[in-house]
Amino acid sequence: MAQVKIYGLRRNLEAIRSELSEAIHASIVEALQYPLEKRFHRYILLDELDFLYPADRSERYIILEISMFEGRSVSAKKQLIHLLYKKIMSATGITPQDIEITLFETPKHNWGIRGKPGDELGLSYQVTV
Repeated sequence: MAQVKIYGLRRNLEAIRSELSEAIHASIVEALQYPLEKRFHRYILLDELDFLYPADRSERYIILEISMFEGRSVSAKKQLIHLLYKKIMSATGITPQDIEITLFETPKHNWGIRGKPGDELGLSYQVTV
């Protein structure tokens, strides 16, 4: 399981939403060997007064928070981060200076999905990559 929250200024994210989603999803599929049909993206579109960021970032600054089952290797998580920077820049022009990424890993039993705890689900993909 991987769920993505994307925070940024409303006026910027609305214009690049589909390109950004494609870049994020392609990165997750490649790095985590994630199924193509599993896409969970939530956009948090903020107005200028609701999104404060450092002066060394531009108005294109975004924050990605990715929640996922624990079990991925350090190399898979690093590959994901590298791919996100590369694919997002290629698809949207947002530079790595304006992208911050946080990965949150939790045990499967901390998730509730389709009426069951996550550790009771039969997954169609491997988490240990």
